[in-house]
Amino acid sequence: MLPFSRTLLASAAAALIGATSLQALAETRVTYKSASAGTAYYQMGVELSEAIRQGTDGEVVLTLEESQGSVQNVMEVMARQGNYVFTTPPGLVQSALSGEGPFAERQSPRFQDIRGLFPIPAITMHFVVADDAGVLELEDLAGKEILIGRGTFGAREAERYLTMFDLMDRIEVANASIGSGPDALKNGQIEAFVTASSFPTPNVIETAASMPVSLVSLSDEQIEQTGAARQTIPAGTYAGIDEDVETTSLPVIAYTTASMSDDTAYELTRTFWEKRADMAEESPWWGGITYDMVGNIVGTLHPGAIRYYDEAGIEIPDHLR
Repeated sequence: MLPFSRTLLASAAAALIGATSLQALAETRVTYKSASAGTAYYQMGVELSEAIRQGTDGEVVLTLEESQGSVQNVMEVMARQGNYVFTTPPGLVQSALSGEGPFAERQSPRFQDIRGLFPIPAITMHFVVADDAGVLELEDLAGKEILIGRGTFGAREAERYLTMFDLMDRIEVANASIGSGPDALKNGQIEAFVTASSFPTPNVIETAASMPVSLVSLSDEQIEQTGAARQTIPAGTYAGIDEDVETTSLPVIAYTTASMSDDTAYELTRTFWEKRADMAEESPWWGGITYDMVGNIVGTLHPGAIRYYDEAGIEIPDHLR
């Protein structure tokens, strides 16, 4: 028979192992898919992951996965079985639900299981020009060589705007990827570039810090004509830009599926909103998120998210319930 002290020690060790096992079982792992590494949206994922870890005392762990874009994020709903959170403009969810656009040939009943959680910083249009005026009009782009990129939301939106306002025939479109925009502008290879990201976006910060740049500000009529949401980039966001810049943006939402438990969806939503101010202190792009943006969600909210909004006294549209 073991001496009492050894018996006590063995019992304590067994209890510790048991507690550790229970803790491991209690830990909830969530896959988070947003964008490719090196982008602003991937960095947001890093920041959100840390906020969730802190806000849940490590009980919910967000694991980042690289993505090739929002269409892929939505497509993966067809195969994902576990806790899956992804970001996308709500319009793509609408397309998936109705079997249109990129989802016309690849429809799935699982798209009906998509559920909203909370908004993240919007994709904001930036027209960046090598100029020291600070703020320019869209018409000032005439006669310039502009890099708009290809194959991205920003490129499609830039081409749409330039065509809509009769500028495509009066500019020269540079043949290069949008990632080379800042360097090409600094080297004088182009006179402007267009980028779509949250603000303040790192590539514009870097460019404005190294050379004089201006941003194009759209008129009220132009914003209305685009049909996109108005977005104000506050004065002082970028070096040398001392006036507010009026542009457009595309909402982006964090979604999950109905397979996520109500408790997990609740914890993710609660922690996001409770840590948002702390995140904004480190990265200003979180500061623009408001409860009003919940109304941008397409489809329905996850019941766990609804529980948080109801507890917090946040009004949500009836069609999201």
